[in-house]
Amino acid sequence: MARGEDKIRFLLDGAVHTVDAIRPTTTVLQYLREHLGRCGTKEGCAEGDCGACTVVLGELVGEELRFRAVNACIQFLPTLDGKALFTVESLKNRSDGALHPVQRAMVECHGSQCGFCTPGFVMSLYALYRTEREPEEERARQALSGNLCRCTGYRPILAAARRMYEYPRVESSAGARVDQSGVRVDQSDADLIKELHAIRVTSEKRLSWQGSSYVAPTTIAELARACAEQPNATILAGGTDVGLWVTKKYMDLPALIYVGNVAELKTITRSDAHIDVGAAVSLTDAFAALEAEHPELHEIARRFASPPICNAGTLGGNVANGSPIGDSMPALIALGASVTLQRGTTTRTLALEELYLDYMKKDLRAGEFVVAVRVPRARKGLLLRSYKIAKRFDQDICAVCAAFCIELQGGKVREARIAFGGMAATPRRAHECERALVGSQLDAAGIAKAARALARDFQPLTDMRASAQYRAQVAANLLQRFQAEVSQPDRPLSVWSHVS
Repeated sequence: MARGEDKIRFLLDGAVHTVDAIRPTTTVLQYLREHLGRCGTKEGCAEGDCGACTVVLGELVGEELRFRAVNACIQFLPTLDGKALFTVESLKNRSDGALHPVQRAMVECHGSQCGFCTPGFVMSLYALYRTEREPEEERARQALSGNLCRCTGYRPILAAARRMYEYPRVESSAGARVDQSGVRVDQSDADLIKELHAIRVTSEKRLSWQGSSYVAPTTIAELARACAEQPNATILAGGTDVGLWVTKKYMDLPALIYVGNVAELKTITRSDAHIDVGAAVSLTDAFAALEAEHPELHEIARRFASPPICNAGTLGGNVANGSPIGDSMPALIALGASVTLQRGTTTRTLALEELYLDYMKKDLRAGEFVVAVRVPRARKGLLLRSYKIAKRFDQDICAVCAAFCIELQGGKVREARIAFGGMAATPRRAHECERALVGSQLDAAGIAKAARALARDFQPLTDMRASAQYRAQVAANLLQRFQAEVSQPDRPLSVWSHVS
């Protein structure tokens, strides 16, 4: 049981919801359906791919109110602490039964067929509705990229995304409370901000349940102490991978240390030379900062994952996970990024490429954690591109991910940093290819020479996503694509340019 002050508190339909005696790895989806009987949130894939379980979280960022869609199926319940949760049941006006503009638009545009996935679509559109005013169609498509069911087709759903802005604007937050006299009172955004302030997380939380523990520090000193006390604990950030350990692998995680409340890890700082992205900064915010500095990363930022995954997951978590198909690492390695690590009060900085020792094996000591990812800032004359090849354009694991960072001098390659994912047991640089390029012209002959060298860098595997031969050929083809793009400097960057 938790101590009184260590109970988890979140807002649901205008009321503070308090939870303590529950397994820390209980997902939001499980809690909604099995404990609260709110079955509008559906279970489809149980891994954050299909979007049937989409809910929206409201939270304070400084004094601003922010709404973001997340996947309830892999979001652990304790991470709701201090936030507001909105489900599809939250949207309809309970006093007169009026539908929210998002729901009304889906009905009137016939945006549902069997209806199973419809609540997820509605919640993704609700997050868009609360975040943007009448966005372009491409933004609506992107907002829905994590909702994979298309039994109704794109047209009526996208029509609903337009139609929802044509009705009278609903400015108040979804949900309501009932006062002492039994009268329903709509919850305005001002009310929600005030209520979120009242449950704001200001101190470390520790929960225990039948041998399982959950620690949520609020300072980096508390985090270091927790990691020292439990060096074998699972460090939880966004849960977009750890969640699958529970829902797919049925792993028992007896000790969790959650970094999402650590203030120092949620910052993005800039110096003249670097951008430091804290380990608890969401992928959405991290990619926004990196893309603003390096616009050439637009394709990876756009295609990394769906908005609900990027809203929950963190760049630090993606880096610390160390998957050979992690889409952020090739670009970061090519840019010369490093990681700041801490154990106790001792910190060290390691080049990102040196963090990965072997398949899912990292140079991380017991009790050590990632503090930040340090990314060099843009400099004049740098040629940068990063590409992702996958079977689906949206929401898919890569077969090959490539990044090229080239600097020219006098028409020849002075420095080359090239990295790939999906080609080896770890994200890795292509050193032979780099050596072949240095001193060469960045023309067809130079690229052909580099492609021959690239064949010596990797011996890729064959798996369900691609054959070894395909991966090798695609890697060489991406070299040619890079050369073709940078030789046309006025060509606009577009993630659609390669889609047939």
